[in-house]
Amino acid sequence: MKLIIVESPHKATTIGKYLGKDFKVIASKGHVRDLPANRTAVDIKNNFTPEYEISPDKQAIINHIKEEVKKADSTYLAGDPDREGEAISWHIAEVCGIKGDDIRIEFNEISKKAVEKAIQNPRAINMDLVNAQQARRVLDRIVGYELSPIISWKITKGLSAGRVQSVALKMIVDRENLIRNFKPEEYWNISAHITKATASKSYKCDFVSLNGKKTKINNKEKADFVLEKAKGAKWSVEAVKRSESFTKAPPPFTTSTMQQEAIRALGFDAAQVTKYAQSLYEGIDIPEKGQIAFVTYIRTDSVRVSSDAQYAALNMIKDVFGEDYAPKYPNKYETKDSAQDAHEAIRPININLTPEKLKPLMSKNINEWKLYNLIYNRFLASQMAPARYDTLDVSILADSADAKLGFKLKGKTCKFKGFTAVYDMGTEEKDETKTLPNFQEGEDLVFKDIKADQKFTKPDPRFTDGTIIKAMEDNGIGRPSTYEKTVSTLIFRKYVEKKKGAESKKMELVPTELGEKVCEELVEDFPKIMDVKFTANMEKELDTVAEGKLEWTKLLSNFYPSFHETVEMAKMKGKDPTKQVSLEVSNVRCDKCGAMMVVRQGKFGKFLACPNYPSCKNTKPMPSNDNSQDYGKCPHCGRAMIKRTSKANKPYYTCSGYPDCKFISWDIPAPILCPKCKNAMRIVKSKDGSIKYVCSDAKCGNVVAAKE
Repeated sequence: MKLIIVESPHKATTIGKYLGKDFKVIASKGHVRDLPANRTAVDIKNNFTPEYEISPDKQAIINHIKEEVKKADSTYLAGDPDREGEAISWHIAEVCGIKGDDIRIEFNEISKKAVEKAIQNPRAINMDLVNAQQARRVLDRIVGYELSPIISWKITKGLSAGRVQSVALKMIVDRENLIRNFKPEEYWNISAHITKATASKSYKCDFVSLNGKKTKINNKEKADFVLEKAKGAKWSVEAVKRSESFTKAPPPFTTSTMQQEAIRALGFDAAQVTKYAQSLYEGIDIPEKGQIAFVTYIRTDSVRVSSDAQYAALNMIKDVFGEDYAPKYPNKYETKDSAQDAHEAIRPININLTPEKLKPLMSKNINEWKLYNLIYNRFLASQMAPARYDTLDVSILADSADAKLGFKLKGKTCKFKGFTAVYDMGTEEKDETKTLPNFQEGEDLVFKDIKADQKFTKPDPRFTDGTIIKAMEDNGIGRPSTYEKTVSTLIFRKYVEKKKGAESKKMELVPTELGEKVCEELVEDFPKIMDVKFTANMEKELDTVAEGKLEWTKLLSNFYPSFHETVEMAKMKGKDPTKQVSLEVSNVRCDKCGAMMVVRQGKFGKFLACPNYPSCKNTKPMPSNDNSQDYGKCPHCGRAMIKRTSKANKPYYTCSGYPDCKFISWDIPAPILCPKCKNAMRIVKSKDGSIKYVCSDAKCGNVVAAKE
């Protein structure tokens, strides 16, 4: 029996379907050991040796793996084809005693052909990739564990900082500051409608120049001047330029572009895209077909595609759309210099498995289907011929006695759809049915009307999930596997929140007051860590480790001394009161010492804490924010009831006079006790709108009509 070990149970099920009874596929469910969470666990003085521990919840899995390894004739480690997957494979081998130079297999797609080919070509674990992952893990641990106490001490307890997340936070805060400080500038858009002398159809043209010079109109006086001169001018065609333009197909998806486009086109957020993409890669249970994987590996920065996949797509294009839609030679795309280029672009595994065929079978996984449809169409389009357009550029002159006004009329008509027959690029202006007018140079035109619209320049918009991921990629911050996690961490830490934009109607990333204070403190004390170029260069050095050109411990020894020095200097500077988060005093009294509790920020959000900490360590869940509503009167003392939320996120109601009155109820209480049994009663509203009081003791069951 041959044993294959993967990370995910879904992946194990999919692979197991392709292999016969001679194989057994089991899952480690991710890492089996890691750095412990409660301490740095890096021996800095001993060449940055990481002190790995077996995760408590993984001991049973490790025991199971060891038993299966003993039974197997050969064992293969099939972690994902990236540094993380390589490291997971190495950890399993180390913990479970799996040795050999032919124990690691990898595949870019979970298909029968790819898996069988990988089994025929096992290799040794690539320690350069493992060390690159170790370097990143240790680097992030050191930075996080040395920075977090500093900002927690200087601002408020329970805060965290990270090498990549803090730089991403700075990008969001910098954008917010640009928006705040932006000074809008006035400008005017002026457009006229004209017709040909021999036709009634009007065409819109835009003002561009005054007396032969390109001119921007930036006040009402200038706008009124143009309007006045245009109305009495002689209008004619000054020049006509006709041409053919081409729009090339976009490349297939990388992780970043898939995230951006799915957010734009499907309305998903980054976490949803990651979740659905992972399901498509690992496999989904399809009725009557079993577990099927649909797409290639979904963490990639490459636009490269295998020749087999290209020619399969070209054959599909010729069969469905015709020979004209297939380029003479397969399309090639250049991968960015900063990319690792370790895997193919994201594409469907089987081009014949069209979204149309799958839709009826994926009714329970409709979001995964939507993403598959996007990935499929993007890949197919990437292999198609360019779209071709007839374009028209007409220069129009409005000649008055003392001013020559220049206008432009542009038109575009699609003459060959090319890749756009499959994939919508999402452009705002797209009119393929418009017929271009047949203007001639020197031709007289008839003026119909003219309009001027006052506008003001706007700052760059706030980041969204998609645009911050694009910015991170453009700046070389993070890698495909970290984009979504970075955004999610900032939101989880309450440094950033999502708000619907008033104009864009999109969910925008807005820094919180806490996030801005954290960013300000980090920039002041740790400018190097918060520098985008420094962080991007560190990513390049990690790539160099993965290529075997740099020792991972050398990278850390080059980084740590100056970093630690800045940490020590930050400690010596002391606290800045202006950066500390002021504590909000609640109306809840501590039931242990009697002090009014204060609102604190923890990693899971806000909570109530006694201000006398550490002598009193009492804490409580944060009350609900909607106590402006009427939740009835306390049946014991008559004071107003307050709605709160338990740790299990279940609402309950307590007397506002706590701790003097300790009445509590899971339902909105009636203002009276039960006349029969003296237990609390709850308020019940009937369908007709009438209200009655029902005893909370089911055995009593007494019902009393509510008093008007």
